[in-house]
Amino acid sequence: MNGQILKIHSDFYYVNFKSATLDEIYECKVREVLKKQKEKILVGDFVQCVQVDEKRHTGVIEKILPRKNFLTRPSVANVEQVVIVSSIKEPDLDFEQLNRYICFAKYHKIKTKLCFNKNDLSEDDSVIEKIFQIYEPLGFEIVFTSALEKLGIEDFIEILGSKTTVFAGNSGVGKSSLINSICPGLNIKTKEVSEKTSRGTHTTRHCEIIEIKHGRNPIKIIDTPGFSNVRFDFLMPNQIDELFDEIKKYKSGCKFKDCLHIEAEGCNVLENIDDIDLSRYQSYLSFVQEAKEFKEKIKMQGTKKETSQKESLNKQVAKISTRKRQSARNTLRQNIYKDLDSEQ
Repeated sequence: MNGQILKIHSDFYYVNFKSATLDEIYECKVREVLKKQKEKILVGDFVQCVQVDEKRHTGVIEKILPRKNFLTRPSVANVEQVVIVSSIKEPDLDFEQLNRYICFAKYHKIKTKLCFNKNDLSEDDSVIEKIFQIYEPLGFEIVFTSALEKLGIEDFIEILGSKTTVFAGNSGVGKSSLINSICPGLNIKTKEVSEKTSRGTHTTRHCEIIEIKHGRNPIKIIDTPGFSNVRFDFLMPNQIDELFDEIKKYKSGCKFKDCLHIEAEGCNVLENIDDIDLSRYQSYLSFVQEAKEFKEKIKMQGTKKETSQKESLNKQVAKISTRKRQSARNTLRQNIYKDLDSEQ
């Protein structure tokens, strides 16, 4: 039977089997051979299960089916869009953090929409004006909501549509509160923002697909723990400009192909810097610096890695480590010498 993983808790995987006659969640374990391959199983993965017990609602995951896409943070698979939830106040809107989420989703080639919550707390329209000024020309769908006052909820439901949506955003911005506002019966746990640190505390502990009945098509949301430590220390510096559309459109006019758009001589991006929002360009510089640190690390350490898998007959199978292979060769050599000695 094939199903989709809705939630992972400890060593248990909660798989939804759905068909014309079935819509049940089974508690499943992972086959040992799949564990040895060390392929990470994610919420949202479609899997093939065996030893399915319909009475006990249990089974064993034997195979991960091909993914449409995935995100490494939050760790989810087969999503159709990302909705980045930020707050106008409590905590204050951090434009660099917002740009991190946007660029991270763009790197994974997943469509992104923007939701700005706690709009009822805003006393200064300049922040809202800045949001429209920066992100509307870049083609983002934008909604403003207040989960507390139930403002903008219909607009929020509209951008969710019938797509499988993963939420991303810092702790305390109101992701869980927004889900509760759509479906109050869920009663997802929420907490107030800390007065001491002005930051949210983690209330959602794990990723989980939540299906909400709304009209003819259900809404599928992947609620995720809040996170902020997204760094671009996995890319080369010259790849960062691909994540900023307003920089990318000017890069072809640069004098040098490997231009990082930091030095003024011959840089078409810097010649058009007035057309790029300052906070976006500052974010770009921060991400380039992180990528430079990654590049230096690669230079120092080298890029060769010992993998835990290998391809055999079009299948991924567990691979014996270098140390174990050498140990096995030494044992084989010793046995050969013993045989030779005994024959003499």
